[in-house]
Amino acid sequence: MRGDATHARGQAAFAREAWPEACRELAAADAAAPLDPDDLDRLATAAFLIGDDATSADARTRAHAGHLARGDAVAAAGSAFWLFFSLIDRPAHRAQAQGWLARGQRLLDGTDVDCVARGLLACAAGFVDATSGKVAAGLEAFERAATIGARLGDPSLTVLARHGIARCLIRLNRGAAAFTILDEVMIAVTGGEVHPIISGAVYCSLISACHDAFDLRRAQEWTTALARWCAAHPDTVAFRGQCLVRRAELLQLHGDWPEAASEAVRAADLCGRTEGSHNVAAACYQQGELHRLRGDVAAADDCYRRAALGGRKPYPGAALLRLAEGRLDAADAVVRCMLAEIADPRARARILGACVEVHLARQDRDAATSASDELARIAADLDAPALHAAAAQAAAAVAMASGDAAGALHGFRSALTYWQELDAPYEVARLRAAIGLVYRQMGDEDGALLELEAALETFERLGAAPDATRLAALITPAPVTSTGPLTGREVEVLRLVATGRTNRAIASELAISEKTVARHLSNIFTKLDLPSRSAATAYAYENKLL
Repeated sequence: MRGDATHARGQAAFAREAWPEACRELAAADAAAPLDPDDLDRLATAAFLIGDDATSADARTRAHAGHLARGDAVAAAGSAFWLFFSLIDRPAHRAQAQGWLARGQRLLDGTDVDCVARGLLACAAGFVDATSGKVAAGLEAFERAATIGARLGDPSLTVLARHGIARCLIRLNRGAAAFTILDEVMIAVTGGEVHPIISGAVYCSLISACHDAFDLRRAQEWTTALARWCAAHPDTVAFRGQCLVRRAELLQLHGDWPEAASEAVRAADLCGRTEGSHNVAAACYQQGELHRLRGDVAAADDCYRRAALGGRKPYPGAALLRLAEGRLDAADAVVRCMLAEIADPRARARILGACVEVHLARQDRDAATSASDELARIAADLDAPALHAAAAQAAAAVAMASGDAAGALHGFRSALTYWQELDAPYEVARLRAAIGLVYRQMGDEDGALLELEAALETFERLGAAPDATRLAALITPAPVTSTGPLTGREVEVLRLVATGRTNRAIASELAISEKTVARHLSNIFTKLDLPSRSAATAYAYENKLL
């Protein structure tokens, strides 16, 4: 009776999607008396959804054998599909995955039953074809699966098949049509209409597609939507290792560096246990990027090294790290390797901005111009906001190095608009710093300080220590005599001090940090040889600054 009660609790937990409880109770019931094939399929699904891949694979394999033993070829083919699905993204198990696909197809070849399993196996075949370069054949298989899904009214099959059609269209450079389909597919996913395993897979595939197409806005929108879905299904592990790498990239872009670091670590751990070295390498590279931005050279170097060992070239991060260290020859060597090894335009688009930075640091304007022009051509071809931003930023940097301040200002402003729309605070800060330097070159010191201070505050908030240190040195003036003039911003601060405002109140009024206010006050006291706030107040009144 205790076994029967455990069994019933497991089935009930599965029905209400309480995956940990379902896995625990069904596993306990199975230990007491072997489950039937249908319940083994339930146990396999619950285990997969909480990340227990070993239990899932064991239960699913036994379910397949059980379905065969009772003569149910359709159910056995369904189990074969799920075994394929769980193994195909793990490089060390791809041969096994294709073996399960072949078995499932053979089982259905002996029957004329019109069933969902037939459509799922068509999706599996389409995936194999598309990822091996036979995109047209993959598209045909996914279209066949979509027809079955529509005919049988199965939303999970329909979503998986239409998602496959979209991914094939992207490979055929029909991105607009592809994303129209993917957006519709994601409505079903976030609406809870789809099998939870397929929901996670389709989301991760969408994020990967957005990454390939540089469509950061769409990636963020659907990430936010799926996060709400996950909050309503807290027991579901919707994000697998590779998916977590993409999430870490998005979190970094939007300024949540602590959470980005956490997701990158989770990705490396999960990939290391289930998905093979390539995805581990991608997670290591993402960790290295965060360490580089924070100024931890040793940790960044270690992560880039581990990424390279796993097969993920540490580009362009390694070049930018060497540049930050001031090792220009080493940075140039990495750039030459990048340009020689990477031929695909989409992949080159991700490195050309770094190439421009390194070339300009080495005062090689011809090479910088060549890299900038190539990036502009790719941006025009792919027509993605993030690429337009990167191209405008690179062209502006070249213009500034060539003495064209007006052209540089136009380019930096154009890039700034793109990055602001994409809510990318680090990139926005970099551009505001660049604009500040253009203002300084044009003789507008007050305007320069406004931009530089805004950028510095963002760098300090994010924890971008190297950028913050560099910018602070550009903002802090060299020692001057006590009669030296105050900058416009210092006069503003002095006026507010004279009205009795605290540093916090001044910071709030001027939209700067208290740390920046304190730095201005230090400069004021030094320039005017004043010992205190009260002396500064007296000076303001005596010199009619109020």
